[in-house]
Amino acid sequence: MVQGLLQGFLKQMKLIYLVTEDWYFLSHRLPMAKAAQAAGFDVSVACRCTAQGMDSIRGAGFGVHPLSWRRSDTTVLGALRAIADIRRLYLREKPDVVHHVAMKPVVLGGIAALLARVPGIVSAIAGMGHLFISGKLSVRLMRIPVRLAMRAIFARRGSLLVLQNPDDRWALIRAGMVPAQKAVVIRGSGVDTERFRSLSEPEGPVTMAYVGRMLGDKGVRTLVEAQKRLWQDGMQIRLLLAGPADVENPTAVPAAELERWKALPGVSWLGPVSDVREVWKRAHVAVLMSLREGLPKCLLEAAACGRPIIASDVPGCREIAVAGENALLVPAGDVSLLADAMTHLAANPALRQRFGEASRRLAEGEFSEQNVKRKITRVYEAVMKERVER
Repeated sequence: MVQGLLQGFLKQMKLIYLVTEDWYFLSHRLPMAKAAQAAGFDVSVACRCTAQGMDSIRGAGFGVHPLSWRRSDTTVLGALRAIADIRRLYLREKPDVVHHVAMKPVVLGGIAALLARVPGIVSAIAGMGHLFISGKLSVRLMRIPVRLAMRAIFARRGSLLVLQNPDDRWALIRAGMVPAQKAVVIRGSGVDTERFRSLSEPEGPVTMAYVGRMLGDKGVRTLVEAQKRLWQDGMQIRLLLAGPADVENPTAVPAAELERWKALPGVSWLGPVSDVREVWKRAHVAVLMSLREGLPKCLLEAAACGRPIIASDVPGCREIAVAGENALLVPAGDVSLLADAMTHLAANPALRQRFGEASRRLAEGEFSEQNVKRKITRVYEAVMKERVER
Protein backbone atom coordinates (compact mmCIF):
# COMPACT_ATOMS: atom_id res chain seq x y z
CA MET A 1 0.00 0.00 0.00
CA VAL A 2 2.75 2.44 0.99
CA GLN A 3 4.63 1.61 -2.22
CA GLY A 4 1.55 2.49 -4.26
CA LEU A 5 1.21 5.78 -2.43
CA LEU A 6 4.89 6.50 -3.03
CA GLN A 7 4.56 5.90 -6.74
CA GLY A 8 1.71 8.36 -6.85
CA PHE A 9 3.68 10.93 -4.90
CA LEU A 10 6.90 10.50 -6.86
CA LYS A 11 5.23 11.53 -10.11
CA GLN A 12 4.58 14.95 -8.56
CA MET A 13 7.51 15.40 -6.20
CA LYS A 14 9.72 18.47 -6.47
CA LEU A 15 13.37 17.97 -5.46
CA ILE A 16 15.98 20.70 -5.05
CA TYR A 17 19.69 19.95 -4.78
CA LEU A 18 21.58 22.52 -2.71
CA VAL A 19 25.34 22.66 -3.32
CA THR A 20 27.89 25.44 -2.93
CA GLU A 21 29.02 25.62 -6.56
CA ASP A 22 27.92 24.41 -9.97
CA TRP A 23 31.12 22.49 -10.79
CA TYR A 24 30.70 20.25 -7.75
CA PHE A 25 27.16 19.28 -8.72
CA LEU A 26 28.25 18.51 -12.29
CA SER A 27 31.29 16.52 -11.15
CA HIS A 28 29.84 14.57 -8.21
CA ARG A 29 26.03 14.61 -8.13
CA LEU A 30 24.80 14.62 -11.72
CA PRO A 31 24.17 10.82 -11.88
CA MET A 32 22.16 10.92 -8.64
CA ALA A 33 20.06 13.81 -9.90
CA LYS A 34 19.38 11.93 -13.14
CA ALA A 35 18.29 8.90 -11.12
CA ALA A 36 15.85 11.07 -9.16
CA GLN A 37 14.54 12.54 -12.40
CA ALA A 38 14.05 9.05 -13.84
CA ALA A 39 12.12 8.12 -10.68
CA GLY A 40 9.64 10.91 -11.38
CA PHE A 41 11.03 13.89 -9.45
CA ASP A 42 11.03 17.41 -10.86
CA VAL A 43 14.71 18.19 -10.13
CA SER A 44 16.40 21.59 -9.89
CA VAL A 45 19.70 22.82 -8.46
CA ALA A 46 20.44 25.76 -6.15
CA CYS A 47 24.09 26.86 -6.18
CA ARG A 48 26.55 29.60 -6.94
CA CYS A 49 26.77 29.55 -10.72
CA THR A 50 28.98 30.61 -13.56
CA ALA A 51 27.33 31.19 -16.92
CA GLN A 52 28.95 28.02 -18.26
CA GLY A 53 27.88 25.96 -15.24
CA MET A 54 24.32 27.22 -15.47
CA ASP A 55 24.16 26.28 -19.14
CA SER A 56 25.55 22.81 -18.38
CA ILE A 57 23.02 22.15 -15.62
CA ARG A 58 20.15 23.34 -17.76
CA GLY A 59 21.48 21.34 -20.67
CA ALA A 60 21.28 18.23 -18.48
CA GLY A 61 17.56 18.88 -18.02
CA PHE A 62 17.48 20.56 -14.60
CA GLY A 63 16.28 23.95 -13.42
CA VAL A 64 18.75 26.32 -11.77
CA HIS A 65 18.34 28.66 -8.79
CA PRO A 66 21.44 30.93 -8.60
CA LEU A 67 22.75 31.77 -5.13
CA SER A 68 25.33 34.41 -4.16
CA TRP A 69 27.00 32.58 -1.29
CA ARG A 70 30.70 31.63 -1.20
CA ARG A 71 32.39 28.63 0.42
CA SER A 72 35.07 30.88 1.91
CA ASP A 73 32.57 33.10 3.77
CA THR A 74 32.46 31.79 7.35
CA THR A 75 31.12 34.95 8.98
CA VAL A 76 27.94 34.99 11.07
CA LEU A 77 26.46 37.69 8.83
CA GLY A 78 27.22 35.58 5.74
CA ALA A 79 25.56 32.54 7.33
CA LEU A 80 22.43 34.48 8.29
CA ARG A 81 22.20 35.98 4.80
CA ALA A 82 22.53 32.54 3.21
CA ILE A 83 19.86 31.02 5.49
CA ALA A 84 17.46 33.85 4.62
CA ASP A 85 18.10 33.48 0.87
CA ILE A 86 17.61 29.71 0.94
CA ARG A 87 14.48 30.01 3.10
CA ARG A 88 12.96 32.44 0.59
CA LEU A 89 13.82 30.02 -2.22
CA TYR A 90 12.17 27.09 -0.43
CA LEU A 91 9.06 29.11 0.43
CA ARG A 92 8.74 30.19 -3.20
CA GLU A 93 9.45 26.82 -4.83
CA LYS A 94 7.79 24.64 -2.18
CA PRO A 95 10.00 21.54 -2.69
CA ASP A 96 8.83 18.22 -1.33
CA VAL A 97 12.41 17.06 -0.78
CA VAL A 98 15.71 18.93 -0.56
CA HIS A 99 19.10 17.27 -0.94
CA HIS A 100 21.87 19.24 0.78
CA VAL A 101 25.40 18.26 -0.20
CA ALA A 102 28.52 19.06 1.94
CA MET A 103 28.72 20.61 5.38
CA LYS A 104 27.79 24.22 4.61
CA PRO A 105 24.64 23.33 2.65
CA VAL A 106 23.76 20.65 5.23
CA VAL A 107 23.86 23.11 8.14
CA LEU A 108 22.66 26.38 6.58
CA GLY A 109 20.28 24.69 4.15
CA GLY A 110 19.02 22.46 6.93
CA ILE A 111 18.13 25.44 9.12
CA ALA A 112 16.42 27.13 6.15
CA ALA A 113 14.47 23.95 5.40
CA LEU A 114 13.27 23.72 9.01
CA LEU A 115 12.14 27.35 8.92
CA ALA A 116 10.40 26.82 5.58
CA ARG A 117 8.86 23.54 6.79
CA VAL A 118 10.15 21.51 3.86
CA PRO A 119 8.67 17.99 4.23
CA GLY A 120 11.76 15.94 3.37
CA ILE A 121 15.43 16.74 4.08
CA VAL A 122 18.21 14.54 2.72
CA SER A 123 21.69 15.61 3.80
CA ALA A 124 24.96 14.28 2.40
CA ILE A 125 28.42 14.77 3.86
CA ALA A 126 31.22 13.61 1.58
CA GLY A 127 33.94 13.23 4.18
CA MET A 128 34.92 14.79 7.48
CA GLY A 129 36.70 17.78 5.99
CA HIS A 130 38.55 20.80 7.38
CA LEU A 131 35.88 21.47 10.01
CA PHE A 132 36.61 18.12 11.69
CA ILE A 133 40.30 17.67 10.80
CA SER A 134 41.68 21.05 11.87
CA GLY A 135 42.92 21.54 15.42
CA LYS A 136 42.70 25.35 15.29
CA LEU A 137 40.73 26.91 18.14
CA SER A 138 38.55 28.94 15.76
CA VAL A 139 37.58 25.78 13.86
CA ARG A 140 36.92 23.82 17.07
CA LEU A 141 34.61 26.60 18.27
CA MET A 142 32.77 26.49 14.95
CA ARG A 143 31.88 22.85 15.62
CA ILE A 144 29.60 23.87 18.53
CA PRO A 145 26.86 25.62 16.48
CA VAL A 146 27.26 22.98 13.76
CA ARG A 147 26.56 20.22 16.30
CA LEU A 148 23.50 22.05 17.63
CA ALA A 149 22.13 22.68 14.13
CA MET A 150 22.59 19.06 13.07
CA ARG A 151 20.84 17.80 16.19
CA ALA A 152 17.85 19.99 15.36
CA ILE A 153 17.77 18.95 11.70
CA PHE A 154 17.86 15.22 12.39
CA ALA A 155 15.50 15.35 15.36
CA ARG A 156 12.52 15.83 13.04
CA ARG A 157 10.73 13.27 10.89
CA GLY A 158 11.47 13.10 7.20
CA SER A 159 15.22 13.71 7.57
CA LEU A 160 18.14 11.41 6.72
CA LEU A 161 21.91 11.82 6.60
CA VAL A 162 23.93 10.03 3.92
CA LEU A 163 27.59 9.30 4.64
CA GLN A 164 30.12 7.69 2.31
CA ASN A 165 31.85 5.35 4.75
CA PRO A 166 31.09 3.62 8.08
CA ASP A 167 33.87 5.45 9.96
CA ASP A 168 32.26 8.84 9.32
CA ARG A 169 28.84 7.48 10.25
CA TRP A 170 30.01 6.28 13.65
CA ALA A 171 32.05 9.43 14.28
CA LEU A 172 28.96 11.63 13.87
CA ILE A 173 26.79 9.26 15.91
CA ARG A 174 29.34 9.26 18.74
CA ALA A 175 29.55 13.06 18.56
CA GLY A 176 25.82 13.24 19.12
CA MET A 177 25.16 15.00 15.81
CA VAL A 178 22.82 12.40 14.34
CA PRO A 179 20.80 9.44 15.73
CA ALA A 180 21.96 6.06 14.44
CA GLN A 181 18.64 5.38 12.71
CA LYS A 182 18.96 8.61 10.72
CA ALA A 183 22.44 7.91 9.29
CA VAL A 184 22.90 5.67 6.25
CA VAL A 185 25.96 4.78 4.19
CA ILE A 186 26.14 4.98 0.40
CA ARG A 187 29.72 4.29 -0.60
CA GLY A 188 30.64 7.14 -2.90
CA SER A 189 29.02 8.89 -5.84
CA GLY A 190 29.49 5.93 -8.16
CA VAL A 191 31.59 5.58 -11.29
CA ASP A 192 30.44 5.06 -14.86
CA THR A 193 32.26 1.84 -15.73
CA GLU A 194 31.22 2.15 -19.37
CA ARG A 195 32.84 5.55 -19.73
CA PHE A 196 35.81 4.67 -17.51
CA ARG A 197 37.12 1.49 -19.09
CA SER A 198 40.16 -0.57 -18.13
CA LEU A 199 43.32 0.85 -19.72
CA SER A 200 46.59 -0.85 -20.58
CA GLU A 201 49.73 0.46 -18.92
CA PRO A 202 51.47 3.32 -20.71
CA GLU A 203 54.95 2.90 -22.09
CA GLY A 204 57.91 4.83 -20.75
CA PRO A 205 59.07 5.72 -17.21
CA VAL A 206 56.83 4.76 -14.30
CA THR A 207 54.44 7.63 -13.60
CA MET A 208 52.32 8.23 -10.52
CA ALA A 209 49.31 10.55 -10.65
CA TYR A 210 47.14 12.51 -8.23
CA VAL A 211 43.84 13.90 -9.50
CA GLY A 212 42.08 16.44 -7.31
CA ARG A 213 42.28 19.90 -5.84
CA MET A 214 45.68 21.19 -4.76
CA LEU A 215 45.00 21.18 -1.02
CA GLY A 216 47.11 20.52 2.03
CA ASP A 217 44.34 18.30 3.42
CA LYS A 218 44.68 16.10 0.33
CA GLY A 219 48.31 15.33 1.25
CA VAL A 220 49.74 16.81 -1.93
CA ARG A 221 52.81 18.17 -0.14
CA THR A 222 53.60 14.69 1.22
CA LEU A 223 53.37 13.26 -2.30
CA VAL A 224 55.59 15.93 -3.86
CA GLU A 225 58.20 15.54 -1.11
CA ALA A 226 58.31 11.74 -1.57
CA GLN A 227 58.77 12.09 -5.33
CA LYS A 228 61.51 14.68 -4.81
CA ARG A 229 63.43 12.38 -2.44
CA LEU A 230 63.17 9.46 -4.86
CA TRP A 231 64.40 11.57 -7.75
CA GLN A 232 67.35 12.78 -5.69
CA ASP A 233 68.15 9.13 -4.89
CA GLY A 234 68.22 8.24 -8.57
CA MET A 235 64.70 6.73 -8.77
CA GLN A 236 63.25 8.67 -11.68
CA ILE A 237 59.58 8.17 -10.93
CA ARG A 238 57.47 10.83 -12.59
CA LEU A 239 54.54 12.58 -10.92
CA LEU A 240 51.46 14.10 -12.53
CA LEU A 241 49.31 16.50 -10.52
CA ALA A 242 45.96 17.18 -12.15
CA GLY A 243 43.43 19.57 -10.65
CA PRO A 244 42.66 23.18 -9.76
CA ALA A 245 44.22 25.31 -7.03
CA ASP A 246 40.82 26.00 -5.33
CA VAL A 247 41.87 29.25 -3.66
CA GLU A 248 38.65 29.44 -1.59
CA ASN A 249 39.59 26.37 0.44
CA PRO A 250 41.43 27.21 3.70
CA THR A 251 44.10 24.56 3.00
CA ALA A 252 44.77 25.56 -0.62
CA VAL A 253 48.41 25.28 -1.70
CA PRO A 254 49.60 28.85 -2.51
CA ALA A 255 50.22 29.76 -6.14
CA ALA A 256 53.93 30.44 -5.48
CA GLU A 257 54.38 26.93 -4.07
CA LEU A 258 52.62 25.39 -7.07
CA GLU A 259 54.99 27.27 -9.36
CA ARG A 260 57.99 25.87 -7.47
CA TRP A 261 56.58 22.35 -7.87
CA LYS A 262 56.29 22.83 -11.62
CA ALA A 263 60.02 23.50 -11.73
CA LEU A 264 60.92 20.24 -9.96
CA PRO A 265 62.39 17.50 -12.16
CA GLY A 266 59.83 14.83 -13.01
CA VAL A 267 56.84 16.81 -11.65
CA SER A 268 54.07 18.17 -13.88
CA TRP A 269 51.11 20.19 -12.62
CA LEU A 270 48.47 20.01 -15.34
CA GLY A 271 45.94 22.31 -13.70
CA PRO A 272 42.23 21.54 -14.21
CA VAL A 273 41.60 18.75 -16.72
CA SER A 274 38.36 18.27 -18.65
CA ASP A 275 38.75 14.50 -19.04
CA VAL A 276 40.63 12.65 -16.28
CA ARG A 277 40.79 9.52 -18.43
CA GLU A 278 43.62 11.24 -20.28
CA VAL A 279 45.55 11.42 -17.00
CA TRP A 280 45.09 7.71 -16.31
CA LYS A 281 46.25 6.88 -19.83
CA ARG A 282 49.58 8.49 -18.90
CA ALA A 283 49.90 7.08 -15.36
CA HIS A 284 50.84 3.65 -14.03
CA VAL A 285 49.66 4.22 -10.44
CA ALA A 286 47.07 6.39 -8.66
CA VAL A 287 48.19 8.07 -5.43
CA LEU A 288 46.17 9.91 -2.77
CA MET A 289 47.63 10.86 0.61
CA SER A 290 44.58 12.65 2.01
CA LEU A 291 44.15 13.23 5.74
CA ARG A 292 40.56 11.94 5.54
CA GLU A 293 38.00 11.29 2.82
CA GLY A 294 34.37 10.41 2.31
CA LEU A 295 35.05 8.10 -0.57
CA PRO A 296 37.40 9.67 -3.11
CA LYS A 297 35.98 9.95 -6.61
CA CYS A 298 39.49 10.23 -8.04
CA LEU A 299 40.34 6.73 -6.77
CA LEU A 300 37.02 5.31 -7.98
CA GLU A 301 37.78 6.55 -11.49
CA ALA A 302 41.37 5.34 -11.32
CA ALA A 303 40.16 1.92 -10.17
CA ALA A 304 37.66 1.75 -13.04
CA CYS A 305 40.57 2.45 -15.41
CA GLY A 306 42.42 -0.52 -13.91
CA ARG A 307 45.06 1.39 -11.99
CA PRO A 308 46.77 0.12 -8.83
CA ILE A 309 46.55 2.49 -5.88
CA ILE A 310 48.75 3.93 -3.16
CA ALA A 311 46.67 5.69 -0.52
CA SER A 312 46.78 6.98 3.02
CA ASP A 313 45.46 4.55 5.61
CA VAL A 314 42.51 6.73 6.63
CA PRO A 315 38.70 6.53 6.57
CA GLY A 316 37.29 6.84 3.08
CA CYS A 317 40.44 5.83 1.23
CA ARG A 318 40.27 2.35 2.76
CA GLU A 319 36.87 1.78 1.13
CA ILE A 320 38.28 1.63 -2.40
CA ALA A 321 42.00 1.14 -1.65
CA VAL A 322 42.09 -2.32 -0.06
CA ALA A 323 45.48 -3.22 1.38
CA GLY A 324 47.08 -6.18 -0.40
CA GLU A 325 44.19 -6.52 -2.85
CA ASN A 326 44.48 -3.50 -5.11
CA ALA A 327 46.51 -1.08 -3.04
CA LEU A 328 49.36 -0.26 -0.71
CA LEU A 329 48.30 1.80 2.32
CA VAL A 330 50.60 4.28 4.03
CA PRO A 331 50.13 6.36 7.21
CA ALA A 332 48.98 9.87 6.32
CA GLY A 333 51.87 12.32 6.21
CA ASP A 334 54.64 9.67 6.24
CA VAL A 335 56.97 10.71 3.43
CA SER A 336 59.45 7.87 3.93
CA LEU A 337 56.88 5.06 3.86
CA LEU A 338 55.18 6.68 0.87
CA ALA A 339 58.49 6.74 -0.98
CA ASP A 340 58.98 3.05 -0.13
CA ALA A 341 55.52 2.19 -1.48
CA MET A 342 56.16 4.15 -4.67
CA THR A 343 59.48 2.35 -5.14
CA HIS A 344 57.88 -1.04 -4.52
CA LEU A 345 55.14 -0.62 -7.11
CA ALA A 346 57.48 1.02 -9.61
CA ALA A 347 59.78 -2.03 -9.44
CA ASN A 348 57.01 -4.67 -9.67
CA PRO A 349 55.03 -4.63 -12.95
CA ALA A 350 53.39 -7.98 -12.11
CA LEU A 351 52.07 -6.58 -8.83
CA ARG A 352 50.81 -3.48 -10.64
CA GLN A 353 48.91 -5.70 -13.05
CA ARG A 354 47.38 -7.79 -10.27
CA PHE A 355 46.36 -4.72 -8.28
CA GLY A 356 44.99 -3.03 -11.41
CA GLU A 357 42.77 -6.00 -12.28
CA ALA A 358 41.46 -6.07 -8.71
CA SER A 359 40.75 -2.34 -8.87
CA ARG A 360 38.58 -2.83 -11.93
CA ARG A 361 36.61 -5.62 -10.25
CA LEU A 362 35.93 -3.41 -7.23
CA ALA A 363 34.74 -0.56 -9.43
CA GLU A 364 32.38 -2.84 -11.33
CA GLY A 365 30.78 -4.11 -8.11
CA GLU A 366 29.37 -2.00 -5.29
CA PHE A 367 30.91 1.22 -6.60
CA SER A 368 29.20 1.20 -10.00
CA GLU A 369 27.10 4.24 -10.84
CA GLN A 370 23.99 2.13 -11.37
CA ASN A 371 24.25 0.67 -7.87
CA VAL A 372 24.59 4.11 -6.29
CA LYS A 373 21.61 5.42 -8.29
CA ARG A 374 19.41 2.64 -6.92
CA LYS A 375 20.48 3.37 -3.36
CA ILE A 376 19.91 7.14 -3.49
CA THR A 377 16.46 6.60 -4.98
CA ARG A 378 15.64 4.36 -2.02
CA VAL A 379 16.75 7.16 0.34
CA TYR A 380 14.29 9.59 -1.29
CA GLU A 381 11.57 6.95 -1.01
CA ALA A 382 12.37 6.42 2.69
CA VAL A 383 12.06 10.14 3.40
CA MET A 384 8.75 10.34 1.56
CA LYS A 385 7.50 7.19 3.27
CA GLU A 386 7.89 8.96 6.62
CA ARG A 387 5.84 11.80 5.19
CA VAL A 388 3.10 9.43 3.99
CA GLU A 389 2.93 7.64 7.34
CA ARG A 390 2.76 10.77 9.48
